[in-house]
Amino acid sequence: QVQLVESGGGLVQAGGSLRLSCAASRRIDRTYDMGWFRQIPGTEREFVSAITSTGYRTYYADSVKGRFTISRDSAKNTIYLQMNSLKPEDTAVYYCAARTARTSSYYAGYDYWGQGTQVTVSS
Repeated sequence: QVQLVESGGGLVQAGGSLRLSCAASRRIDRTYDMGWFRQIPGTEREFVSAITSTGYRTYYADSVKGRFTISRDSAKNTIYLQMNSLKPEDTAVYYCAARTARTSSYYAGYDYWGQGTQVTVSS
């Protein structure tokens, strides 16, 4: 198992930036695919971004392409989500997720979740 701890959420004005971090308790390089999801109360959790266990490929939801960037520091077992040009509709609880490396769709199948961090974008 792997434990995940997110940080970096907060309140920001529209057009601003935030960087989320997710620290994993175990080695992620070549072991875990990592992802970011978000959820607005009363709605289903939605995929935001993912990075493969090798770090070679990244994936994004259409709604965040060009604005968000996922990255990782393997030495620290940490992934990041750089969020730029934030919009009020980005307001949500953001969750970090991990799954044992596999080649199936990177939009689902995650087994481990962090506690979430709130991101609020004011207009």
